[in-house]
Amino acid sequence: MKFFPANFTWGAATASYQIEGAWRNDGRGPSIWDAFTHLPGKTHQHQTGDVTCDHYHRVDEDVALMKAMGLKAYRFSLSWSRLLPLGRGEINEAGVAFYNRLIDALLANGITPWITLYHWDLPLALQLETDGLINPEIADHFARYAELCFERFGDRVKNWITLNEPWCSAVLGHGIGYFAPGRVSQTEPYLAAHNLLRAHAKIVDLYRRKFQPAQKGVIGITNNCDWREPQTDSAADRAAAERGLEFFLGWFADPIYRGNYPDCMRSAVGDRLPQWSDADRALVRDSSDFFGLNFYGGMLASEPPAGEAVTTTVPTGNGGMAADQRVALADDPTWEKTDMGWNVVPDFCRKMLGWIDRRYGHPPIYITENGCALPGEEDVTVAVNDTRRVGFINRYLSACHAAINDDGVDLRGYFVWSLMDNFEWALGYSKRFGLHHVDFATKKRTPKSSAHWYAGVMARNGL
Repeated sequence: MKFFPANFTWGAATASYQIEGAWRNDGRGPSIWDAFTHLPGKTHQHQTGDVTCDHYHRVDEDVALMKAMGLKAYRFSLSWSRLLPLGRGEINEAGVAFYNRLIDALLANGITPWITLYHWDLPLALQLETDGLINPEIADHFARYAELCFERFGDRVKNWITLNEPWCSAVLGHGIGYFAPGRVSQTEPYLAAHNLLRAHAKIVDLYRRKFQPAQKGVIGITNNCDWREPQTDSAADRAAAERGLEFFLGWFADPIYRGNYPDCMRSAVGDRLPQWSDADRALVRDSSDFFGLNFYGGMLASEPPAGEAVTTTVPTGNGGMAADQRVALADDPTWEKTDMGWNVVPDFCRKMLGWIDRRYGHPPIYITENGCALPGEEDVTVAVNDTRRVGFINRYLSACHAAINDDGVDLRGYFVWSLMDNFEWALGYSKRFGLHHVDFATKKRTPKSSAHWYAGVMARNGL
């Protein structure tokens, strides 16, 4: 047996746009993802999140699924435009009531709620009226939205995540146009990222000053990063791998833990990389009570030949802005891949945790997403026998166990992505990550083998 520390947090995760549906119900306003998915050619087979899992109308059923598998914690995000239809101004009380119902149901069933304030679904009005994430004023809109959430839910919710994967919002949304709002630029990603970090800092400052003393919760940010393994042991390839990690994760974590962007970014990006004002730097520094990490895979990194352009238009490729970071990436042909084309190398998870531990001074870490999409799972008879997913999670948890026990990493929790099959953004319903199969025609949920297996892990607190 491989036991995990006492009080280790075992959970599963979802996001509002991916599961809720009810996109025009009960006063909800449109988000940038509503607009984006209704444009021709932006998603797989023109699919949208209009209905998806219909979680909005099936809260009790879905909490019962969690209860049946003995889930300890549930990470979900709030739809900003369900609470504030225009992103600011009038509150939609029906939206508040929906989340109160969910939170109360979770607590009544012994499940700890973990709320993500922002999982990419910016209210469309803020995009159209104020230019969204590239306008510095967005940080104040974020803070006002967060204040509403703390006021209405903070008496019961003690675990808060400000932003989910701001890298995706910046690079996929404003760099290569693959995600909403679908913009393509070599400048906007840096502006969007900077304003997201400013928003995070303002939210945390507000929480710590006004709410944390009485509510006694914790607040942090979740970043994503794939490991970069040097392709050879040469100094150049080792430097390229390190640069790849700094451009991917250091971009968002260094300001919080070190007070500025990585040196390699400042020298490579130059004037396109915003400068920190003294006031913003003071707010962003030390603005996370824990380190949230979404981890899925990794690649081999090497120094590209001199003069050779490094570009990418695919979201599964380079981790930073490719032309700026100048890192060539490759796969080992022997590696197993998920249905997303992502490499399955569990030891990379252990290495990623160790890198974070060393670089950022031994912070408490939560893996807030880890999981795999598998082919053929639209067929429920295939999906329920997901032994590959069981093996995947088992191997990654073994790597986590080694990071804790052999490397001294302060890993405190693990959340599987995802509780159930859902809308996988630009890939629509073509990829399935769930512990539960969803028939998107009937909305029927069916536990997979992985749900039963993970229930045992949680009950034992170990493998």
